[in-house]
Amino acid sequence: MDKAEARKQLKTTRNALSEEERNARAEAITELIMSSYVRFHSFLVYSAIRSEVPTEPLIQALLSCGKQVFLPRVEGEDIVPVPYGALHAGAYGILEPAGPAADIIPEVCIVPLLGINKGGYRIGYGKGYYDRYLVSHKCLAVGIGYAFQMADFTEDPWDVKLDAFVSEDGIISF
Repeated sequence: MDKAEARKQLKTTRNALSEEERNARAEAITELIMSSYVRFHSFLVYSAIRSEVPTEPLIQALLSCGKQVFLPRVEGEDIVPVPYGALHAGAYGILEPAGPAADIIPEVCIVPLLGINKGGYRIGYGKGYYDRYLVSHKCLAVGIGYAFQMADFTEDPWDVKLDAFVSEDGIISF
């Protein structure tokens, strides 16, 4: 299946999940991340929109363990990590923190996805923000999503391979 078709099908399936189902799956994903990545100290975590895996429970769990948490902010064609704090609607209506960008590369980057293939390549929304960030910043790239988001599609040459995918069913390392 091509990426455009996969993107459409996966978005439709994801949008059909109830809020209750999304929250239950997010809880399982949060528990897996907290138990498996506890040795790391700094995390870039996306701010969830629409039917993405809710990330606020993960952010709060990380903060309660004393971890440094950054959210991405769109600046031009790129994203930059900004320390978690007061949020406001930024590019595309996504909540992002105010204040200066951090002069740090978080150890773990939690990235959103519409789909991921068996090779560890993700489908996003098509703007390339995370691919550009991951190419130029060395971090452990971890995609989070629902188990059904594992899909069969061919990646493009510019796509960046993730290190792992975490769903409610477990962790797949690439």
